Amino acid sequence: MNILYKTFIVLLLTMAGLQAGTPRDPYEFFFQQSIGDYAEEMAIAKEEGKKGVMLFFELDECPFCHYMKNTVLNQPEVQDYYRKNFALFAIDIEGDIEMVDFTGKTMRMKDFAFKLNRVRATPVIAFYDFEGKRIVRFIGKTSGVKEFLQLGEFVASGKYKEMRFTKYKRELRKAK
Repeated sequence: MNILYKTFIVLLLTMAGLQAGTPRDPYEFFFQQSIGDYAEEMAIAKEEGKKGVMLFFELDECPFCHYMKNTVLNQPEVQDYYRKNFALFAIDIEGDIEMVDFTGKTMRMKDFAFKLNRVRATPVIAFYDFEGKRIVRFIGKTSGVKEFLQLGEFVASGKYKEMRFTKYKRELRKAK
């Protein structure tokens, strides 16, 4: 009985470990449902103690966006870290849906992406402070989960005020 009990415990712990790393839908576990008013979303994020707002500018046909969603944004570790620190929203750069930008101006998603944020290629990962000012912009896909988590730490820690992201990554490599 004792061996059977130990085997059962080991099996449960193994299954729990596997479950912890199981990919999850980024639209359910990473991105938040938007009310379409990003000025209000920003105020809510501030009240919740977040570090800022992150927008993921995407395009349906974009292979790099698919990579990010299917390899990085679907990872529980990424989802948990980013949800804790940021309000997270996806922006369709071809979207005709009306939204309210950080200043309270109503416009279509595609105009917000193209005219205000100069998004020409996707994905673009942009972080904003609580005044609606873009503080960090990352163009393209990250190399993987590690780099994306480093990007989040770079912004959440405030290191973006002192250095560029490439220097931050170089310093992390040196510290090892």
